[in-house]
Amino acid sequence: MYILLLDYLKPLSEIDALLPAHRDYLDRYYGDGTFVLSGRQVPRTGGAILARHVDRATIDRIVTEDPFARAGVARYRVVEVEPTRTAAGAGSVFG
Repeated sequence: MYILLLDYLKPLSEIDALLPAHRDYLDRYYGDGTFVLSGRQVPRTGGAILARHVDRATIDRIVTEDPFARAGVARYRVVEVEPTRTAAGAGSVFG
């Protein structure tokens, strides 16, 4: 499982201009089950995505497809996590 942390490198006006394409990117990986959670950081300095069921090489490829990364408006940090405990009922998300 991976936590993908995005740090914005450009003004929010440049981020906002790419949001429709970024959302299409997210939808593609929600659709195949890779992404299970995403959202903005607070304050809005970046974002976070929770990804599962892929290897590191695949994650590295996937992050390069994000329009934010391609346009150079955000940088990804990838953190691999091996869950050892979950809350009751969370197994479907982390399984």
